[in-house]
Amino acid sequence: MEKIDTMPKTKIKGNGIKILIGSGIAFTITLVSLLIISIVLTYTNVSENIITVSVIVISALSIFIGSIISAVNINKNGILNGSFVGAIYMITIYLLSSIFVSGFSMNMQSILMILISILAGMIGGIIGVNFRK
Repeated sequence: MEKIDTMPKTKIKGNGIKILIGSGIAFTITLVSLLIISIVLTYTNVSENIITVSVIVISALSIFIGSIISAVNINKNGILNGSFVGAIYMITIYLLSSIFVSGFSMNMQSILMILISILAGMIGGIIGVNFRK
């Protein structure tokens, strides 16, 4: 295993870009999925009580998939790279929420979502590293 300080800067930069791509894929999956959920809620009699659970599940699955794709391309340190995908996703979501949502605050649901997202990223990273091309 290479130490980070002996790893060429281009390789570190390339891995960072792959992590950002994984986060971007996670955001894309989330946006499409939330659009589908919103259409279902608008045109059916499905209860709005599913919104919170849907957001958490969709976010976790999106991060999971983004982490797999990222880790497959990096091919090592899956748990770390997957957690980075989850962390970048959540930091971005919470920065945007704090800017655009009035009265935004951290609560138990927020903390739960952060933990689930990072865990989903770690699991996706482990699977992605062990995925054979």
